[in-house]
Amino acid sequence: MQVTTKPSKQRKMLYQAPDHVRRRFFAAPLSSELAASQGVKNLPVRSGDTIRVMRGDHKGLEGKISRVDRKEYRVFVEGLTREKVDGTAIPVAIHPSKVMLTSLNLDDKWRRKILERKKTAATKEVEKKAEKKPRKRIAEKLPEVVEVKKRAIDQKAPRKKPAQRRKKAEEKKTSEKAKAESREAVKKEKSKKEKRTLKRKPAKKSEGGE
Repeated sequence: MQVTTKPSKQRKMLYQAPDHVRRRFFAAPLSSELAASQGVKNLPVRSGDTIRVMRGDHKGLEGKISRVDRKEYRVFVEGLTREKVDGTAIPVAIHPSKVMLTSLNLDDKWRRKILERKKTAATKEVEKKAEKKPRKRIAEKLPEVVEVKKRAIDQKAPRKKPAQRRKKAEEKKTSEKAKAESREAVKKEKSKKEKRTLKRKPAKKSEGGE
């Protein structure tokens, strides 16, 4: 199957999927007891299986599947109906994602083969995981190296700045202070001059233009 991230393409694939691909969308998880006995976690739902509704308005209901509608991606359970306004009963459709399998219909030989194939694959995976040896930690492999590293870290003292760097830092601080003081002195002189100019009165103009 082609994987896409666009919702429009996903819907298109869902509604135009062939029958053998649609079967996968009907997969439902098995109950804990059934999974332990069969050695499988999930299987596609089919007619004759007993299921339990896990979500929705009919949560907790158990019953046999009477019909599977692959065109609309829905499942119908025996006894699950609703009444119309005129009083007629209609079967209620449930999406397979809201369902959990409690018992399987194993009349079909092909389904039994699928179960056997899945069991063998699961056992092989478990054996591979058991064969893999757990990785040893560095302390278990090389304890001497770890001890040496710890000693080196403990012996390291905090680095001190040399005398030249200290002198430079002090000179910078003093120069910055001197600059700041000179700027403040210039500002004060300017403010004094401005005050003097404001105090001075403008000269009166003589009458008659003389």
